[in-house]
Amino acid sequence: MRFEGLIGLPYPKWRQWLRALLLLTLALLASHAYSASKTVLVLGDSLSAEYGLARGKGWVNLLQERLRAEKIDARIINASISGDTTSGGAARLPALLKTHRPDILIIELGANDALRGLPVAATEANLRSMIKAGQAINAKVILLGMRIPPNYGPSYAENFHAMYGKLARENKTALVPFFLEGIATREDMFQPDRIHPLAAAHPIMLDNVWPVLKPLLLKK
Repeated sequence: MRFEGLIGLPYPKWRQWLRALLLLTLALLASHAYSASKTVLVLGDSLSAEYGLARGKGWVNLLQERLRAEKIDARIINASISGDTTSGGAARLPALLKTHRPDILIIELGANDALRGLPVAATEANLRSMIKAGQAINAKVILLGMRIPPNYGPSYAENFHAMYGKLARENKTALVPFFLEGIATREDMFQPDRIHPLAAAHPIMLDNVWPVLKPLLLKK
């Protein structure tokens, strides 16, 4: 007498059917894990707030366009404010985290602290508090490092830039070593104030961020 499976198929066929179903389920689960929508919160200053640009020309908006082009399901929240400092970002961040619950937090702050000559230690403390706040809700944090001209002396400029790498190592965050890499020394890439990049510079700024951000977007 031939053994019949639970679904009325001969036992060997039933086993094959079950195995195929299991493999399909695992494939669907894997696909879902790597394509699940993520929320990215950008906390920055004028470099991310499209200062002096036509709307939609800044790197954050270009990021959203790239995500669509690469069919990566992610929502971008741009919480950047021109002129913001690390103390302002640290004050705003808790409410933003509570509202948006981001999977990824990009911190692009510190330049305005340096332009005001604020102590590097104070800037570092503020950035550290933002990193800790993001990690407390299990967000992956990306620091966008900055360099500044030696207006306040080479020691200040060197300590300021080194601060980002130090924080990234201590807190195990992702790091873009220099957000303005490739444009900082090019006068033709800046608005007349020589501080804010032109629209033509923003694709380069996005390219500096993308290799660090993309793996986090695709990670389970």
